[in-house]
Amino acid sequence: MAREKSPTITVDGASYLRIPIRTRIVTPQDDIVEVVQEYASGVVQAGDIVFVSEKVVAITQGRAVPTSQIRVSPLAKLLWPRVRQVNYGIGLRNPYSMQCAIDECGASRIILAAIVSVVGKALGRSGDFYRVAGVQAAAIDAPGTAGIEQFRDCVIKGPKDPDDVAERIASKLKCGAAVVDVNDIGSAVLGVSSGVNAEQVRRALTDNPLGQGAEQTPVGILRKS
Repeated sequence: MAREKSPTITVDGASYLRIPIRTRIVTPQDDIVEVVQEYASGVVQAGDIVFVSEKVVAITQGRAVPTSQIRVSPLAKLLWPRVRQVNYGIGLRNPYSMQCAIDECGASRIILAAIVSVVGKALGRSGDFYRVAGVQAAAIDAPGTAGIEQFRDCVIKGPKDPDDVAERIASKLKCGAAVVDVNDIGSAVLGVSSGVNAEQVRRALTDNPLGQGAEQTPVGILRKS
């Protein structure tokens, strides 16, 4: 049984309340700003930061791609088995997610990232692949990992223009906003509205208060308490 997470967390001496917001299943036909307004407008207060899962933003941008629509290239077939297997996720250790990384970043960049990664491992370093490939490669979710059943056979690419998405949400709800990539091994902030401290948000969400997806809470509110 998963350990229940506290609704509050302390960062640099300040206490923050994290409020998960349950929504209906969000689809590519939805506008993420309208979804957030529909479910969060009655909860948000002045000074709050609304944070939204990068997966749901990507889905509304049409970036959940069924594997049936992905043609796996020889390069993807060569590279994916060489991605290190870890116990906390699949990432690019899948032919379909590797192909999407090639499509997003370009074959030459992925090849360079793979070469640098090999050299880095020989020197005892880790993480070089994603440092070279970039955030769009790191944000890709392999098929079979989505918490919502109808997207389990899809590769979900990282969202486009997350800063702009955050700005549009902030403008609509009159508060701060952030697009986040949070899971049970850590947190990252992909985009924020003006005036929002991305590192502060990241640290306030390190324990993944929204859960892994089946909870159907892709939106949350961060409130200083």
